[in-house]
Amino acid sequence: MKKIYSVEEYIEEHAHFSDALIMLRDIINTTECIETVKWNAPVYTINNKNVLGLGAFKNHFGIWFFNGVFLKDEHNLLVNAQENKTKALRQMRFESISEIDKHTVLAYVKESIENQKLGKEIKPDRSKKETVIPKELKELLAKNKKIKNSFVALSPYKQREYCDYIGSAKREATKQKRLEKIIPMISQKIGLNDKYKNC
Repeated sequence: MKKIYSVEEYIEEHAHFSDALIMLRDIINTTECIETVKWNAPVYTINNKNVLGLGAFKNHFGIWFFNGVFLKDEHNLLVNAQENKTKALRQMRFESISEIDKHTVLAYVKESIENQKLGKEIKPDRSKKETVIPKELKELLAKNKKIKNSFVALSPYKQREYCDYIGSAKREATKQKRLEKIIPMISQKIGLNDKYKNC
C-alpha cells in the first residue's frame, strides 16, 4: 500500500470519488477540527483526539466517526462496519455525491465535536484477555517449528489478533484461506494489522 502524506494525495488516490471527498472535506474544514493524515487516510482531531475521518473504497465513501456510538443519529445514517466487534466507531456511507446533504453532514460533524469536548468516548479495554488458539492454527504450529517460534516471538496482542482472525471465520474453507494468508506474515514476525499502524 502506498504511503499517503497529505489529504490531497488521498483524494487523488481515490479519483473515482474525488468530487465527493472534496465536498465532505470542505464541510469538515468549516469547523475547528484539525486536519491530519493517520493510517494512510484523512483524520480530523480536537485537542489531539481523533473525532472523525474520511474514507473511500471501491463502491462507497464516507465519514468515520471515532465515537459515533454517542451520536443521536436522528436521520438513521450511521452503520457499524463490524457488528459485535466495533464498539464506538460508526460510518456515514454514501455511494454518490448526490446523496450528500451538506446541512445534515455538518450537524453530525458538529455533534461529534461537542461529544469529544464533553469527553464522551469509549476507552479501549486494556484488561488481559486469555488468547485461545484455534484448532487450525494450533495444528499448523505443532507441524511447523519455524512458524511456531515466530508466533511465540510476537507480542500477546499480535498473537491474539491472529487467533481472532482465524477463529472468527465461520466456514472451514475461509479458515484455511486465512491461515495461508497469515503464514508469511507470521514468518516475518509482523502483526496482522501492522501495515495500517505504520502511518
